Amino acid sequence: MLDKIILPLTSVQSSHVNKEILIQLYEDMLLGRKFEDMCAQMYYRGKMFGFVHLYNGQEAVSSGVIKLLNNSDYVCSTYRDHVHALSKGIPSNLIMAELFGKETGCSHGRGGSMHIFSADHNFLGGFAFIAEGIPVAIGSAFQSVYKKQVLLSKDILNVTACFFGDGTTNNGQFYECLNMAVLWKLPVIFVVENNQWAIGMAHHRSTSSPEIHKKAEAFGLPGIEVDGMDVLAVRSAAQEAIDRARAGEGPTLIEALTYRFRGHSLADPDELRSREEKNIWLTRDPIKRLKKYMLDNLFVISDELEAIDAKVQANIDNAISFALSSPEPDIKDLKRYLFAED
Repeated sequence: MLDKIILPLTSVQSSHVNKEILIQLYEDMLLGRKFEDMCAQMYYRGKMFGFVHLYNGQEAVSSGVIKLLNNSDYVCSTYRDHVHALSKGIPSNLIMAELFGKETGCSHGRGGSMHIFSADHNFLGGFAFIAEGIPVAIGSAFQSVYKKQVLLSKDILNVTACFFGDGTTNNGQFYECLNMAVLWKLPVIFVVENNQWAIGMAHHRSTSSPEIHKKAEAFGLPGIEVDGMDVLAVRSAAQEAIDRARAGEGPTLIEALTYRFRGHSLADPDELRSREEKNIWLTRDPIKRLKKYMLDNLFVISDELEAIDAKVQANIDNAISFALSSPEPDIKDLKRYLFAED
């Protein structure tokens, strides 16, 4: 039924993508969706503990931004970090093992759902409290500039993508870091995933200025509003921001209008949002929209999409098998990883 009322993707982006890019975006979004669906199953079976915040519905933002980054670029996430980590290239089995609290996890089972981290992938972490990652992103972007200007590195200027939600934009660190980023022309992209709700508080009820992208004007950086359910629109906005940052021209604020299809966390009964509101946003599912776009414009045939679906499902199944069979951390290593090791 939803397939009949899905809104089309923006046609203006069609000249900037090819089949290879579209398939990469589709597979990445599908991996994120299936991974999160499996997390819900495992959580309710008692395989995961603590708070688990799922990303269903917001996949176009992660894929649209992160798949444009280089391996040497950085990502700072939030407590809703699983899919950002997948997009940055952290293997699904290492993330799943981390969610299970296993030693083989990307944080050796010490971080869990809200603290995904991988130095190898320049993924600087999920953070349990809102706005925590923004100062870290400022530090990451500063060291990129320091390497170029002080250490005279010949490498390209690395970019940091910093993700956070609409609720964070009422926090002081958001404003302080925007100001600092502009003062120092830091290569950072501030990506606001405005999913309309900060836990149980509707965005329009929590701020005197609901249009977040307009807050950039006070600090002198570009502010862009984009359809966060359209991966091609997100990708276009992100490309411009990344190019600007890498050229040494400073930060950009992107407000992606999106929606989470599940409650705030798996412990949230999701009773505050109306069924009508949720159903409206479900018709804009970013994965279904991209699928329709590819089929309508003859980029792919159904058999190719079915093959991608099977590939992604096998990936998820392998991740679960890996996590279930992995060892628990040893009690003797309780204090390990608190400090740097040789």
